[in-house]
Amino acid sequence: MKKTATISNKIKTIGLLFVILMSSVIATTIYLNAKNEKDALIINIAGKQRMLTQKISKNVFYLYHNNQHSFSELDNATQEFIYNLNSLKDGNHLIKIEPAPTTAISNQISKVEILWFNFYENIKEIKELLQNRNEKNEKTLKILVDTVYATNNNLLNEVDKIVSLYTTYSERKTTFINYFQYLFALIIILLIIYSYFQLKSMEENAKKFLELSKNIKEGKLNEPIDLIHFEAEKEIVEATDTLNCFINKINAAMAYSDNASKKLEDLTNEFDEILDELSESRDLSSQLYKSEDMVIESQENLLNFTHKLEELKKELNSLSKNCNKSE
Repeated sequence: MKKTATISNKIKTIGLLFVILMSSVIATTIYLNAKNEKDALIINIAGKQRMLTQKISKNVFYLYHNNQHSFSELDNATQEFIYNLNSLKDGNHLIKIEPAPTTAISNQISKVEILWFNFYENIKEIKELLQNRNEKNEKTLKILVDTVYATNNNLLNEVDKIVSLYTTYSERKTTFINYFQYLFALIIILLIIYSYFQLKSMEENAKKFLELSKNIKEGKLNEPIDLIHFEAEKEIVEATDTLNCFINKINAAMAYSDNASKKLEDLTNEFDEILDELSESRDLSSQLYKSEDMVIESQENLLNFTHKLEELKKELNSLSKNCNKSE
């Protein structure tokens, strides 16, 4: 009989697989949610850069046409643009965002940095000219303002490309993680099917063992009783081996009983033969002597048979007690 894995090990393995898969699904979902939040923050920062470029250009035009010298709003916008651009490029531990994740995004940020450098130099020069505005520098001021107007759209378009690259990267990453979730879901379904068949097999093996045990108890099997042979889990195999040992003892006791009965029958036949010979014999004395010897020998055989029958009775009593205990 081939011994396979134990029932407890099968159940533990199935349970462990379920725990691992469910933990993986939960961990993946948590990771996906966290990444989506960070990606949304990064995309929001990149999108805000577009607004800041427009806000900076708007302030430059306002200051130029209204001869104002309050640069607080312009300074705040430019500093925020620089801070956000550095965060996108090198990451920011305060808001927990990573550096540019791909080469394409990194190259695009570098391109925006170059455009911003020229754009920002013009802004600083415009501020200086506005603080000392006169007829001599008016022409230069107008040229710089027109330059800001011309380069603003170009800067805005390049910032838009950063937003698009981050959006595409986030969507691809989300799709990739979703594939993993679908894979885990498929594995869980397969594991459920596998678990069903394994539990069904264990149930059938247990029912088969109980049915065989019941048949032995009720005496519905042939004599001698056939040994039990079928593949099952280790616990059922061990119980079957114990039951087979018990069956062997019963078969041995039954064979011993049959042998004793046969010998008694042979002894009876011998007595019948002796009586027949006595009734037909002319020499009665010789037959009596012969009968006496046979009687003595028969008595000895009867004593031996009686002793063996007593041992048989003890053995059957012992088997009966074992049956009662197992019940």
